[in-house]
Amino acid sequence: MVGEGVLLTCLDNPEVEKVLMVNRKHNPLQNPKLTELLVPNFMQLEQFKEQLSGYDACFYCAGVSSVGMNEADYTKITYDTPVHFANTLVALNPTMTFSHISGGHTDGTEQGKVMWARVKGKAENALMRLPFKAVYNFRPGLMKPIKGQKNIKTFYKIMLVFFPIMQLFFPPITLTQLGLAMINSVRKGYPINVLEVKDIKALADA
Repeated sequence: MVGEGVLLTCLDNPEVEKVLMVNRKHNPLQNPKLTELLVPNFMQLEQFKEQLSGYDACFYCAGVSSVGMNEADYTKITYDTPVHFANTLVALNPTMTFSHISGGHTDGTEQGKVMWARVKGKAENALMRLPFKAVYNFRPGLMKPIKGQKNIKTFYKIMLVFFPIMQLFFPPITLTQLGLAMINSVRKGYPINVLEVKDIKALADA
């Protein structure tokens, strides 16, 4: 859902010249700016070096819920995969800005008791050590999809019924705001590498 929202925002933005969508499965979305690259296994990205070269930014939006997962399996998806992806890209595009979708309440100390927060914190820290032009970890909380999105899970659609109430307790953002913030992180930069909701809103309006 997050990746689709960010993608639609990028395609709609005149500052974005072209987008390479790296997918495991085909997406039928068509747009003159858009090219799709099918990579069944992100841990075997090296064979696509030519297609991945020449870009100013990577918006890494892949992820999975930790519900029902053990730490080893969750680490493979949430830490091993994005770090491998990023290591491949930085060798090809050292002047690239790498923006990574993390999550609210991520544990940057890597020492807490909450498994998913620890693993996300470990991923954030590893990415920030890589020699990109810049690395930003975005920690959105409650997110509202944008018009035209199709990749929304049923439970999230049900949850959106209660959005007016939930936003009284959790600071919300739209996926348009998140996409704009990621675009502006490339165009204008930001003084810190870990962006909470208030930072995302500020950068979206920059």
